Amino acid sequence: MVSDAGSYSPVPLDLIERAPKVLLHDHLDGGLRPLTVVELAEETGYADLPSTDPDELARWFAAAAYSGSLERYLETFRHTVGVTQTADALRRVARECAEDLAADGVVYAEVRFAPELHLERGLDPHQVVEEVLAGFAEGQRLAAAAGHRIRVGVLLTAMRTATHSRQIAELSVEYRDRGVVGFDIAGAEAGFPPTRHLDAFEYLRRENAHFTIHAGEAFGLPSIWEALQWCGADRLGHGVRIVDDIEIGPDGEAHLGRLAAYVRDCRIPLEMCPSSNVQTGAADSIETHPIGLLRRLGFRVTVNTDNRLMSGTSMTHEMELLSAAFGYGLNDMQWFAINAMKSAFIPFDERLVIINDHIKPQFTALRAVLAERLTERI
Repeated sequence: MVSDAGSYSPVPLDLIERAPKVLLHDHLDGGLRPLTVVELAEETGYADLPSTDPDELARWFAAAAYSGSLERYLETFRHTVGVTQTADALRRVARECAEDLAADGVVYAEVRFAPELHLERGLDPHQVVEEVLAGFAEGQRLAAAAGHRIRVGVLLTAMRTATHSRQIAELSVEYRDRGVVGFDIAGAEAGFPPTRHLDAFEYLRRENAHFTIHAGEAFGLPSIWEALQWCGADRLGHGVRIVDDIEIGPDGEAHLGRLAAYVRDCRIPLEMCPSSNVQTGAADSIETHPIGLLRRLGFRVTVNTDNRLMSGTSMTHEMELLSAAFGYGLNDMQWFAINAMKSAFIPFDERLVIINDHIKPQFTALRAVLAERLTERI
């Protein structure tokens, strides 16, 4: 689909808010409401918050995250993980996550979290997964009652700096018919290549299970190459550094290296998170974010939030930023949503239902609204 930037830019904010969105890369412990963090800290006795004022706390998370360093960015999770060590806390944050995403116009989301990070107060990994799944189920019901349809799938994450990836992979397979749709590894990339967890990935492939790998964010092309060619990832978490394998000639023509060509030719989805990428130094600005080039070249790029609390963002905000930076219109936003839905880890027929019964009709209706507004101005 050719960009409609010239005809429909900028898209009014209210239409972006109403547009159906698909989210593949969102961390549960990176999307808590500031008030929830404060209340859970009080309930659970967590005493290390930098502030107990929700507004001040939100500003602290944003300031701490804008460090230009992935490692510094990851330090902020000490607090959100610290307040989610009980069954009630996990269920609550999952419920609120589903409600918040649905209110933002997200019709399908895959939300990831690391069970191994929530065991400090006696929960076992199975209990952690079950409480999160219960919270999402409740949140989806409440969202539907409020008029916002959403489906949430869970990705179980293993920390690449730890040694529990095989166990977490087995847990993801055990729960794959109960709401878990895939597996992921996350954490600091430098010094912790994905091949350290090859046993987990080989197990998942034998089990016909889906997985994505954080790669090409803080580290470059070797991280992407290992994730794909050694580990067999279905998608790339971020993958922003694939642009290092693309050369722009004096005539403006793009020349793809072997790895970049492979990623594009095989339609490997890139889970791009513009605001987060700027915060961690993976991109210099929204205006120069590689998503613009990669979208123009026809890579399967998707738009994501990563961590809504740390980045102070939402899917609506990410789309608004991209519309302003690249002139994207409703056709582009539909293209991103369908890209993401095609790349989701749920069955093909279920993806088609969401695309054909929800995404396309809603965008058609929004284009009609926009056309009517433009006519009224003439």
